[in-house]
Amino acid sequence: MSTQALSPEARTLGYWTGVRTVFALEIKQRLRSRGWYVLLVVWFVVIGLVAALTALSSSAAMGPQGPVLYELMVGFILFFGLLLAPALSANAVNGDRAAGTLAILQITLLRPGQILAGKWLASWVASMGFLVASLPFLLWALALGGVEPLSAVVAVVMLGVELGIVCAVGVGMSALAARPLFSIVVTYMLVALLGLGTLITFGLSSFLTIETVKASSSTSYSYGSNGVEEYSCSGPLTDVSVARTERIAWILAANPFVVVADSIPTAPVRDENGFSTTGVMEGISTLVRQAQAGPEHTMPCLNGEAGNTGELDVPPIWPLGLGLQGALAALLVLLGRRRLRTPVRSLTAGTRIA
Repeated sequence: MSTQALSPEARTLGYWTGVRTVFALEIKQRLRSRGWYVLLVVWFVVIGLVAALTALSSSAAMGPQGPVLYELMVGFILFFGLLLAPALSANAVNGDRAAGTLAILQITLLRPGQILAGKWLASWVASMGFLVASLPFLLWALALGGVEPLSAVVAVVMLGVELGIVCAVGVGMSALAARPLFSIVVTYMLVALLGLGTLITFGLSSFLTIETVKASSSTSYSYGSNGVEEYSCSGPLTDVSVARTERIAWILAANPFVVVADSIPTAPVRDENGFSTTGVMEGISTLVRQAQAGPEHTMPCLNGEAGNTGELDVPPIWPLGLGLQGALAALLVLLGRRRLRTPVRSLTAGTRIA
């Protein structure tokens, strides 16, 4: 009797079939956990309290209440999401390794990439459940008026993308690290590096770009038809120290708050006196674009000339930010994929196989 060896194609699952299998196993395990539902309830209550306090504290004199509630909701959802996503993803692989169940997947026809992709999708979907729970409060902001529906749609999409990137970072670190606690802590540190580290690095780097330029005194005399303040320049030119922020503005691109704020389309919101008001997310985007433009566009009387301090003609920075964040996540996932290859050549002391 003759036997026929299996072809390489027969010894492996279709890629998406394998990913779907791991995803189904992982998401069922998460849905069986009571902790996920407890976190969901706590999330809903906290976001609801923030929304209620914001709506009660804002008044008609501040302009339409919708934009105020909307921008604060986007900021808080992103903030809490960055705190939650590492906890849902950074023990996805080494948690199974510690429990002795990862080896069961590794000895099947599943490949390392399929295991990682399935676990990443499961952690992303689990985190998206919290975003879905926040949608009623964003709809509340839309109902109050003053918010463009397109802006809300873009905000939800970008929030989901940021959660997906952080989950990819967490899953990659989970595959790299032997201990769940270590991978969770490092993932939180990487998120802090993106959120706070970029601001600190930008602030310290700005001192390295200081140059001396000539400028005269500026006097504000009117507002143009577009609401932009117009200046007149007078007096002698004097030496002024300015930071060439346009050279280092790219550092801010990796910040999740900058990515979301810069991607959201905004329209001018005016209060009862007709003056334009700036929300939190719009303010972040404006400050970043001023940093991109540099002193030529933000200093009114540089070289004695009344410069253009109105609308800044600079490209959006959020695509660069997504690229930098995506590169970090992809690097960690690729390195983690190498750690899941079998047979394993070397193991960390104390690592459990099965």
